[in-house]
Amino acid sequence: MSLFPTFDIASSALTTHRIWMNAISDNIANINTVKPMSQAAYQEKFIVAQEIPSAPGQPVGVGGGVAPVAVQYGDATGTVTYDPTNPLADKNGLVRRPSENLGDQMTNLIIAQRGYQLNLAVIDRAKSSYQQALDINGR
Repeated sequence: MSLFPTFDIASSALTTHRIWMNAISDNIANINTVKPMSQAAYQEKFIVAQEIPSAPGQPVGVGGGVAPVAVQYGDATGTVTYDPTNPLADKNGLVRRPSENLGDQMTNLIIAQRGYQLNLAVIDRAKSSYQQALDINGR
């Protein structure tokens, strides 16, 4: 049982959002990756998060936070495109590209950034509240 569960919960969310943003960054960086037909296309990464149960003895309503528990991958088939000038093209001029969507990736990035910012704000507000309580108690 933590003395300041708010910090533990918010920091677990910060870690999860950071890992999510890293996965999205990888997806965006590889959105134009071209592969020959003999190989799998770049597979989009999805982070799976799960609630951490509250610790025994915690007050009702105080959870344990969140943790990334797995990475799931998108379709390895990707999108087959005709690009006969590409050096990776097969004899029919076909190559594989990822099937991910840049608009979806940017939307997810904004959501992850906002979640990260909100959890930083929670930590800041909790720190201020705890400091005020200590100041009141010290008078």
